[in-house]
Order: sequence, then C-alpha cells, then structure tokens
Amino acid sequence: MVTNNPENIFLKLSIQVSLNGLSFCTLNTKSNTIVYYHKKSFDKELDPVNLLQKIEEEYNTQPQLKNPVNEVKLCFCNNLFTLVPKKWFKEEAAASYLKFNTKILKTDFVAVDEIENKEMMNIYIPYTNIINYFFEKYGEFEYSHHLSVLLHKFLSFEDHRGIKVYAHNSNKRLDLFIIEEGQLLLCNSFNFFSKEDYLYYLLFAAEQLDLDPKKFNLYLGGEIHKEDEIYKLLQDYIQHIHFLSSETTYEIEEGWNINKSEEYILLNTL
Repeated sequence: MVTNNPENIFLKLSIQVSLNGLSFCTLNTKSNTIVYYHKKSFDKELDPVNLLQKIEEEYNTQPQLKNPVNEVKLCFCNNLFTLVPKKWFKEEAAASYLKFNTKILKTDFVAVDEIENKEMMNIYIPYTNIINYFFEKYGEFEYSHHLSVLLHKFLSFEDHRGIKVYAHNSNKRLDLFIIEEGQLLLCNSFNFFSKEDYLYYLLFAAEQLDLDPKKFNLYLGGEIHKEDEIYKLLQDYIQHIHFLSSETTYEIEEGWNINKSEEYILLNTL
C-alpha cells in the first residue's frame, strides 16, 4: 500500500521491470478498468544502473505516471532465483540457497516470495536501486518476482488432471513449468536465441522427467502466437499444444492497445 498519496484515489499501478524493457499499467479499482498502459523495450539488455535511468526517463516523459495512486505493485523479471520447499527454508540462510544457481555479490539484496498455499518459497535478487527509487516516490509498496506471479497462476488452475507443461515467453526468455496433478515437478528459466534453442530446452526438460511429447499438454503464453516460427516447429514434435487464455476480468479504456497475451504477467500482477 502506498503511504504518501491521498485517500479516495482508486488507482493501482502495476510495473514490470526487466533488463530488456518496462511495462506500466494503471487500474481504476472502482470501475475495474485499465486506464493507462505503456510499454518500453530496449535494443539490448541493460545493467541495473542504466535501467534506473530509463525508468526516470519514463517518469519525465509520461504525464500519466505522475498521477497519484493508492497502490503500487512492482514485478522484477530476471533469472536470479531459486525455489525452496517451505519446510526446509530458513530465512537467515536465504542467500546460501541462491549461490548454487547464480553468482551473488556482497552488496546484493535477497528477497523472498511465499507461494501461497503451496508450501514453497521463491528466493531471488531484486534490483536495490530500483526499489529505493520507487520507495522514495511512493513510500511502502509491494514487489515480487515474475516467477512467483506465474507459479501462483498456474498452480491455482482448477483442472489439475494429468501432466501439464506451461511455457511463457518474454524477451527471449523461456519460463518453463511442469505440473502433475497440481504438484510442481519443474520450474526453470532459460535464455534462448533461436527456435531450435527453445525446442531443445523444452524437450530436454521433458526427457528428464520421462514425459512423452505425444501425451502431455503444452500451454503457451507470452510473446508467442500461431504464426510464430517457434510454434510451427513445436507442432512437429508435440502433439497437444494450447494457448493460455488471455481473457481478463478488467475492462480496457478506449485508446489503450494492450496485447493481453504478451502482458500476461503484468495483468496478473494487478
């Protein structure tokens, strides 16, 4: 909850931050309508210092971002994470879990998201300079990791029958989840540079769990569509392919062109 804005404001701001780009979305919670949307992509991956400069530029050039809001949700998208069962998690050892997956600097801040009702903790590294920037601007606010958002969504689907594979694409990053009868078997994130890379990661993960590509259901989301070369290649190897529903309960104010599939994480952060 934002602490330095007036009452009787019914606006919730969702911000998605990655080293490849930014997305902003404002929801009027009284009318359940999205009243602002803006996306900015970068030609190359930035470091956190230059990323903050880009955020400051957006706030200087986007008048809508200067409007008061009463809630802010910030989502970090990166590969600096690891999952730990809640029963084995010790808060004082949070950084030690990460050292097996990524290089940790002494100056890194470690954050933890609990995946509600799933006895699971997502330990990750957010960008401290960006947290400080938004804290100075809004006061207290909520932030999370993008995989926490996706995990919460996929594990909350009512139909848990059989094995389901979820693949979410964003900025040449494949977030891959394999779930059996509502239980998470695998969660990982891969950077890919070609459709063949994408296929390799997906089939290799399936092979490790002895999954038959002709039997499991694959659900695609994010930056992918039926004309995509990746989708055409997948059809040669995987029999049951579906697209995640991009429907949302929010109305969208006229004039804002939101690709609901590409902004799957942003909309589910609201």
